[in-house]
Amino acid sequence: MTEFPLGSLLAALPDGAVITEPATCANYARDWSQDPHAAVPMAVVRPTDAEQVQATMRWATEHRIAVVPRGAGSGLSGGSSAVSGGIVLSLDRMRAVEIDPITRVAVVEPGALNVDVKIAAAVHGLWYPPDPSSYEICSIGGNIATNAGGLCCVKYGVTTDYVLGLDVVLADGTKIELGGKRIKDVAGLSLIKLFVGSEGTLGVITRAVLRLIPAQAVRSTLVATFPTVTAAAETVVAVGRTIRPSMMELMDQASLNAIEDYKSMGLDRDAGAMLLAQSDAPGAACAAEIAIMEAACQAAGAKEIFVTDDPDEGELFIAARRAAFPALEARGSLLLEDVGVPIPLLPELLAGIAAIAERHRIEIPVVAHAGDGNTHPNVIYDATDPSSADRAAAAFAEVMTLAISLGGTITGEHGVGRMKRSALPEQLGPDVMALSYKIKNALDPDGILNPGAVL
Repeated sequence: MTEFPLGSLLAALPDGAVITEPATCANYARDWSQDPHAAVPMAVVRPTDAEQVQATMRWATEHRIAVVPRGAGSGLSGGSSAVSGGIVLSLDRMRAVEIDPITRVAVVEPGALNVDVKIAAAVHGLWYPPDPSSYEICSIGGNIATNAGGLCCVKYGVTTDYVLGLDVVLADGTKIELGGKRIKDVAGLSLIKLFVGSEGTLGVITRAVLRLIPAQAVRSTLVATFPTVTAAAETVVAVGRTIRPSMMELMDQASLNAIEDYKSMGLDRDAGAMLLAQSDAPGAACAAEIAIMEAACQAAGAKEIFVTDDPDEGELFIAARRAAFPALEARGSLLLEDVGVPIPLLPELLAGIAAIAERHRIEIPVVAHAGDGNTHPNVIYDATDPSSADRAAAAFAEVMTLAISLGGTITGEHGVGRMKRSALPEQLGPDVMALSYKIKNALDPDGILNPGAVL
């Protein structure tokens, strides 16, 4: 017999919606960050519609049971780490995507993958720009929960810029509908913005209305290698003074070598850093933007500059950039950062990260959405060596402190989750933290929604 209170949950939901088998539940314990403090949930709920989400939240409120919302499990900050005695509410079965080409929106359930929306939009000559490196495996619900960005955000913005409407189930099971198929709407408080990036701590997203734009124009690609990462970063700053490329990515030498070790792609192992930039400006403006970027690279002392108008060639370099995370993961255990600073301070941030790595005798390869100042320093360590793990944890904390000291942020797109929550008060300060708690307590008075994440 199922132990109380799961019996009433099983009765409230269809057969197969509630999983209690321990081995299966263990598969839902943690996201891609591999949070060592995650626990095996007592159950996993896999609803197929908003009504089942509401029933789950009503049950959880009645019994004061913690609920951890989960998308595809591709998060990198422990935002969907399960908690002891709680349940995981997995939205992976809610995957409907409907395109309205007349109003240029997609109506999407939270379990749909980012790539599903892109493919469905492309049929109508439309495009959904938010473009995380994990776009093929990450869910729209998770993207909204963390306000994900990606490779194209330097010009096209991040997830919040494309969310026109949300259906959200609150902690007590109430479903609210915010926004809709409207480009402009300033009626009432901006509650959509409140839920985007809230990491499942304020409500459970069950539907989203996403803005689409015309398909991206043909892109030209520039690839440049530099003797130092500082020279590459200074080029990013110089380019940003005059134009906004559609992509501006940076990989340091350690990342380039990790990618080559993982999958040989012909990258320059001796380069101190590589920039990957694109322009999708119309007509002659595209060539003009590429020329500006090429001149900036030359002025910074680039070793080699390669320009192509061939989309397939450009995609090969983008594939190399997207391979960075699995390549680094193959080298050891990772602590994943996504700190950001104002763009002019990017060289100082990268220099500081290198100093932290040297001081703690640990490897911290960096890839970056450099065009908007968002970097991914990945701390590699040996989880079987306590000394290595301790040095990695210290370096991880110092990188966040460095970003804050430069007027930056501890997270540009991955979210705070559980891995970075200790650093959040340092960035926000006591007054903003107090306000955040007031909002959390107003919407989730029993503290059952994703407890331990963010706050």
